[in-house]
Amino acid sequence: MTDLFEAFKQDGRLEKLAAQMAEAISCFKSDAKNETLRESLIFKQFADKLLTDAERAAFYGLPEGCRMRENAKIISPENLKCGEYVFIGEGAVLDASGGLEIGSHTSVGLTVFLWSHTSFETNLHMANYSQSPLIERKPTKIGSGVFIGGPSVVYHGVTIGDRTVVLPLSCVTKDIEGNCIVGGSPAKVIRRLE
Repeated sequence: MTDLFEAFKQDGRLEKLAAQMAEAISCFKSDAKNETLRESLIFKQFADKLLTDAERAAFYGLPEGCRMRENAKIISPENLKCGEYVFIGEGAVLDASGGLEIGSHTSVGLTVFLWSHTSFETNLHMANYSQSPLIERKPTKIGSGVFIGGPSVVYHGVTIGDRTVVLPLSCVTKDIEGNCIVGGSPAKVIRRLE
C-alpha cells in the first residue's frame, strides 16, 4: 500500500486527486438534507468499494447470510426490512423511502429497481422540488424465495408473493399472488408453480 501511495505521489496523481476533492468539497451545501444524504449515501458508497459482498451487506445492516454487489444503493435504509440470505445485484436500487420489505432467500438481480415512491405528479404539476406534497409513497413488499431477474422494475406499493420468478426486462405494476413465473411489461403470470 505504501508503494502505491508513493507512486501516486511521485507522478502527480495524488495532488490531482486532492485538487479534485477540494473542488468537490467547495460545492458542498451545509443544510440538513445534504448532510444526511452525504452521510447516508455518498460517503457510505465510497467506503463500500473496499468490501466484499458479505461485508458490504453487513456494512448496510443487512442480516447474516446476505450479499450485496457493487454499485447497489439503498435509499432510506432505516425503512428497509430484510430477511436472511438475500442477494442484491450490481446496480440495483432499493427505494425504501415509503417502506420496503424483502423476504428471506430472495434474489434481486443486477439493475433491478424496487420503488416505494413515485413523483411523476410533481412534473405534471410543475412542482418538482424536494419534499413536494405530490410525491406519493407506498410500502412495497417482496416475499421469500423470490427471484427478480434484472433489469426489471417493481412499482411502488406492489406486493410480490412468495416463490415468484420475475423474468428479466419485466415491469411489475400490480400485486403478484406468488408461486408463479411472471414476465413482460406490464408483467403477467406466465406459469403457475407447484
